[in-house]
Amino acid sequence: MSFDSEKKSKPSPESVVTAQPVPDNFILLTEENREGEERKLVRKLDLRLMPTVLVIYLINYIDRIAITAIRVKGIETDLHLTDVQYYTLLTGRCSALYTSCYRSAQIPSNMPPVMFVRTVCRPSFYIGASSCIVAWGLSSVLTGVTKNFADIIACRLFIGLPEAAFYPGAMYLLSRWYTKKELALRSAIFYVCLLISNALSSWIAAGILGNTQGKLGISAWRWLFFVEGAITMFFGLLTMWVLPDSPYNTEWLSSAERHLAQVRLAEDAGEADQDSLDTTIFEGFNLAIRDPKVWIFMMMSCSQLLGLSFINFFPTLTAILGYDTTVTLLMAALPWVFASICCVVNAWNCDRTGEHYLHLASWWWVAILGYFISLATMSTGGRYLSLFLVTTGYCGFALTLTWVSNAVPRPPAKRSAAIGLVNGFGNLGNLMGSYIWQASWGPEYHQSMIIAICSLVLSTFLGLIIRQMLIRENSQMDRLDWELLEGPERDHIHEAARLEGITFEEAMRRRKGFRYLY
Repeated sequence: MSFDSEKKSKPSPESVVTAQPVPDNFILLTEENREGEERKLVRKLDLRLMPTVLVIYLINYIDRIAITAIRVKGIETDLHLTDVQYYTLLTGRCSALYTSCYRSAQIPSNMPPVMFVRTVCRPSFYIGASSCIVAWGLSSVLTGVTKNFADIIACRLFIGLPEAAFYPGAMYLLSRWYTKKELALRSAIFYVCLLISNALSSWIAAGILGNTQGKLGISAWRWLFFVEGAITMFFGLLTMWVLPDSPYNTEWLSSAERHLAQVRLAEDAGEADQDSLDTTIFEGFNLAIRDPKVWIFMMMSCSQLLGLSFINFFPTLTAILGYDTTVTLLMAALPWVFASICCVVNAWNCDRTGEHYLHLASWWWVAILGYFISLATMSTGGRYLSLFLVTTGYCGFALTLTWVSNAVPRPPAKRSAAIGLVNGFGNLGNLMGSYIWQASWGPEYHQSMIIAICSLVLSTFLGLIIRQMLIRENSQMDRLDWELLEGPERDHIHEAARLEGITFEEAMRRRKGFRYLY
């Protein structure tokens, strides 16, 4: 071989240098590294993202229902409240005052995270400190310094504004990191905090109220809001550092890990999990409201929450059993512990099988059975058994937004708007539910339970419609997979191919693997 030919066969230093950054980003995607590194990435998310949202949601819900525990500690005397005013304050959290504020704020509040993901701002900052957690903690603290009915109503009303951003925002953030085969279990564990908080809130409130009366000349009910609000604000500030932002800009992940996170989601949906540059949050909202599945999801969510609205009156239903306060609180906790276990097992099986409809609807049928038992008997055993059955209805609700994320996966702006619409509109069910458990219908509450049964039957029917729509769309994708793609959809697949380091044709073949989960 001549010197010239040998020289030509050797790569130039420039070519080696310029090619070096590419393998670094793709090193975790090699066959020998991919599986183990993906498990490490998911484990890192599980240890950092999940505990954070779990603790915050637990604090959030305990704060929501703290108002129900303070009557015995003199709030009516201190604020000169009448019985009617206290009842308005108590039910305002789930009636027109609170729910209309909470519901109307959820849709726009769920859009900024999309804008922040695509620009320089951080969803972790938005959720944690700038508007959400710190803001509702501050409102809780201010509740402790109120002097009259108008003051406390204003504080409780404005808690609804920052709280509205958290649940749909956190669900959207989970969908930015976990694939559709991983999301159901994580979402259910997240929602289990609501169920557990029903068991813990009374005990936590009892501990604070029982040991702070008169400390520093301050009533115990004021201490309750001071302590809960301060803890909430602390965790809000901590959230800025702990929560991830997006697979594109999270600083505590390496470049290769961020690339792997993007590829996972691209493979999961057959296209990149990223809005095109000309997609605005308002276009995402427009796309969502033009999708008939979103409207049916909205009605299904509203109907099932109406059917499960007993949650706001659960202590009353437990008190009907006729035991003293301590025994009643202990008995009220056990159904929620049982429901939490069922919720996690149900979500695990949902992830394992990929089936959604039956994992929602079957628990609504269990709740309906519980209502029928309550309609048939007033015996202590029968009524207590029915409480265990009706609480499991929330196992289905816990997967509702997960199903929305799977059924409306892309673009992210549309998914975010859909989550806000479904969750926000669903709270109309809580609003209506505030009025169907009337004291005049107790202690049997037969009319209330009949309304709840009808609502859950309607939810079952609406869910079946969504299931059939997704089956039909999967059939259409079977026919269209290899047809020429144009416009933004082709761009998304090109982006997925770039992230994975494969050809466009290979990305098309992988896209064939994506189907809606129903």
